[in-house]
Amino acid sequence: MKRILIVDDDITLRTALIRYLSNRGYSVEDAGSGAEALLLFEQAPPDLVVSDVVMPGMDGLEFCRRLRASQSGQLVPFIFLSSRKEVDDRIQGHQMGADDYVVKPFDPKELIAKIEAQLERSRRIHAEISRLAQHSQQAAPQTAPVVRPNPLPLTPAEEKVFWEVIQGFTNKQIGDRLFVSPRTVQTHLSNILSKLQLESRSQLIRYAFERGYHPPVSADRFSSEH
Repeated sequence: MKRILIVDDDITLRTALIRYLSNRGYSVEDAGSGAEALLLFEQAPPDLVVSDVVMPGMDGLEFCRRLRASQSGQLVPFIFLSSRKEVDDRIQGHQMGADDYVVKPFDPKELIAKIEAQLERSRRIHAEISRLAQHSQQAAPQTAPVVRPNPLPLTPAEEKVFWEVIQGFTNKQIGDRLFVSPRTVQTHLSNILSKLQLESRSQLIRYAFERGYHPPVSADRFSSEH
């Protein structure tokens, strides 16, 4: 049974979503703020997160940013559910790491469709990671040079960040490894997403694996975590 975390300060909406999703076979947990949701996530990461944007204390954008900065939260499907409907609001949501953005008021059937689509995409990503991990173990020694199918349209600094991101490192870890600040890493990551016409970190990882950009270290790291 897939587990979904609902994050919204509107208890009436949370209750309705819990009932609706539970009736469709999902296990649902809920939180009224980003801070509360972060604690629940750290205790037991769900399979997918649906979060409001405007909440007291830690809002949804900060919650998403912190989630994506953690090792366990980088690939978890994340959907924003918000009354903010302007294009800039949706863009900001994607830039923070969200995989999708649903505007209130919404049709519950649309939300279910988006949840199922994100869960299926997550399943395919992890299945491909496992396949690549097995292939890596059976292939040539890890000392063999990494084959890069096509040149990346990135600067040297951006390309270094690209290879670190697809190995599953957080911005802080990448900063430590490349001797730059996490803010600099985020700037490079934003440029990478823009140049490759992607919207989130998880889409970048999927892009890399689908096109053969997968250093052996990356496969080993993910296979041990999933």
